[in-house]
Amino acid sequence: MSNTPTRDRVRPDEIDTTPRRRPEWIKVRAPAGETYEWLHGLMRSKALHTVCEEAMCPNLGECWGAGTATFLMLGDVCTRTCGFCDIKHGRPAALDWLEPERVAQAVKAMNLKHAVITSVNRDDRRDGGAPIFAMVIRRIRELLPGCSVEVLIPDFKGSLEALKIVMDARPEILNHNVETVPRLFKRVQPQDRYEWAQATLSNAKKLDPDVLTKSGLMVGLGETMDEVKAVMRDLRSWGVDILTIGQYLQPSRKHLPIERYYTPQEFQELKEYGLEIGFRWVESAPLVRSSYHAAEQVRALSAVHRQLYGGR
Repeated sequence: MSNTPTRDRVRPDEIDTTPRRRPEWIKVRAPAGETYEWLHGLMRSKALHTVCEEAMCPNLGECWGAGTATFLMLGDVCTRTCGFCDIKHGRPAALDWLEPERVAQAVKAMNLKHAVITSVNRDDRRDGGAPIFAMVIRRIRELLPGCSVEVLIPDFKGSLEALKIVMDARPEILNHNVETVPRLFKRVQPQDRYEWAQATLSNAKKLDPDVLTKSGLMVGLGETMDEVKAVMRDLRSWGVDILTIGQYLQPSRKHLPIERYYTPQEFQELKEYGLEIGFRWVESAPLVRSSYHAAEQVRALSAVHRQLYGGR
């Protein structure tokens, strides 16, 4: 295997490279402004990565302009080759055990009320890099008491042992994105398994019933509405509290094509269905991504939880 990371995702002969015209409701704000420039400098000065940049998030301009960002840990090279993702893949470098300190210092410098931490997959390690997540959660709490922490974790191949390392640090939100419907897993994320997502999300609730669990779906990859709703029902049966649903946007012609654009009305239908079947919070709109409005979610739901049940 080559040590050179690559962004190639799908064989050229498998892709229809004809560009699809974006509908009028897909409008992305260009990154700009004083706060954006300050954040960009902060990330570079601390040698940090953000999923906002690496995954070409369409909300980068909005979120960075508001002073929020999602930190990408465990390096910037992923061991999996998902067809929708623009993060480099290949053989990653060794873990950087000082990375949690730099992330925590950046969270403090930004004076965040809610920090979102994610990572690449690290299948080269048996623990999947779980100790790094635990370290950054605890260090943020030391440097900035009162800042809630959301971790968007890999599936750790369904490992309960790895998941427990993260859960023992007690994040406010434990997030793992199922991404797509079971029928499309092999095409969209060939090294992932639906059963691993189930194990991650359901076991998180068993390990800590107080944690808010969260997952996300992309639409527009060839799934049907019935399939999306079936996954939503699965997620609720696994105890998931928060759901995000957004339109898949093709990062480049080397990635999976967009099969169709969902309308705002269809996103609203999915939101209403999600609330009807018991999700405590649903973000469903074309440009919604996993950490979109994350701070609002944890503040609102944590307040309600304390009123009803006490505790954290």
